[in-house]
Amino acid sequence: MSEVIVVGGGVSGLTTAVVLAGRGHRVRVWSRQPAATTTSAVAGALWWPYRIEPQDRVGDWSLASLSWYGELAARPSETGVRLVSGLHRGERLAALGAWARELKDVVESAEGLRCRLPLIDMPVHLDWLEEQVRAAGGSVERRTVSSFDEAAAEAATVVNCTGLGARELVPDTGMRPVRGQLVMVENPGIEEWFTEADPASDATTYFFPQPGRLVLGGTAGTDDWRTVPDPRVAGEIVARCARVRPEIAGARVIGHRVGLRPARDAGVRIEAEPLPGGGRLVHNYGHGGAGVTVALGCAQAAALLVD
Repeated sequence: MSEVIVVGGGVSGLTTAVVLAGRGHRVRVWSRQPAATTTSAVAGALWWPYRIEPQDRVGDWSLASLSWYGELAARPSETGVRLVSGLHRGERLAALGAWARELKDVVESAEGLRCRLPLIDMPVHLDWLEEQVRAAGGSVERRTVSSFDEAAAEAATVVNCTGLGARELVPDTGMRPVRGQLVMVENPGIEEWFTEADPASDATTYFFPQPGRLVLGGTAGTDDWRTVPDPRVAGEIVARCARVRPEIAGARVIGHRVGLRPARDAGVRIEAEPLPGGGRLVHNYGHGGAGVTVALGCAQAAALLVD
């Protein structure tokens, strides 16, 4: 049983650690910040292959994760995963990849696609993933690294799940942020999720009913590094969502979030390269706006390279 250090404690890093531990590896997760403060914790987080490449691999990764989330949804309070119905307004099955043919209970109408999909309460899910790592004998450590050589000095195999941090650590100049801003409001009684993309702008309209809150979104500003919520943008988000469900206009705002999606010009990178001293570095980063959607599929692909 070999020791593996996973650098990065977001959903990709923790899911990869869980998969590796299940394959018999001793796993240590190094994360510079608690899971609750990572970009993953900000996510909405509805399963859907959104803003992610390459298309020829995304389908398989997404479907693997979909199946897993379906199992976890049997224990929602523990795992944070629920199956919730909703509407993708304006979407058409013919415009999606082959993966869409595997979806169950999809109804297509003039309005769009109505379906039942995993909706993940990320703070709960990230806590659950950390618990799974520890239950398997692994550890989650607060460590900030300036080079993968630091991890290679302690383990023969290192897995890079650093997301946007890969821009400096690899270094990979093809990594760029796609800024997402969200508004949290008290839920006025909405039980279904809703999404609608505007192809003419970086604005999207969506709301996701999460336990104790309704998550409103959103934005997708490429190369926007701002992490402070913009009050004007927040007002626009609430207004767009209220045009779909008027009761949202009067909902009390309880918080704001900003996350920087880790997009990569060349798409997700899952590959291995040698490290000095005979070690191996396995990359698993660049998941853009669909890190939750492909988490398990990408973790399994990375685990094959570790093995």
